[in-house]
Amino acid sequence: MTEGDWKFTADMPREAGGEGSAPTPGVLGRAALGSCLAMGYMMQAARMDVDLTSLEIEIEADYDDGAMFGTSDARPGYSEVRYTVHVMSAESEETIMRVLDEGDRLSPYRDVFANPAPLVRYVRIIEGT
Repeated sequence: MTEGDWKFTADMPREAGGEGSAPTPGVLGRAALGSCLAMGYMMQAARMDVDLTSLEIEIEADYDDGAMFGTSDARPGYSEVRYTVHVMSAESEETIMRVLDEGDRLSPYRDVFANPAPLVRYVRIIEGT
């Protein structure tokens, strides 16, 4: 995968037919959510002049791997995604919650996970040997 000058690699574990050489797409997706939340919270804290000493996001997701391989009747996506925000700060809980609530409201990836947009597929078949 490339985006401008950045190059990303994804792979699957050996047990799933991959080489185990890079994170899976699921890891990258969860990392996108967690990093977007963290950056958004820090942006809001700066905008609101709130001092956060440290901030970490923990992402958890429930899913059934069997659905991806056609061995389960479950849907192939997540059945639930949870995130825990770990904040170290001398600020009041009310102030911290204002920062987090505004960060959640403005987070693009939180919105992607909470309110999926219609997904449209296009196919281009190129003849070749």
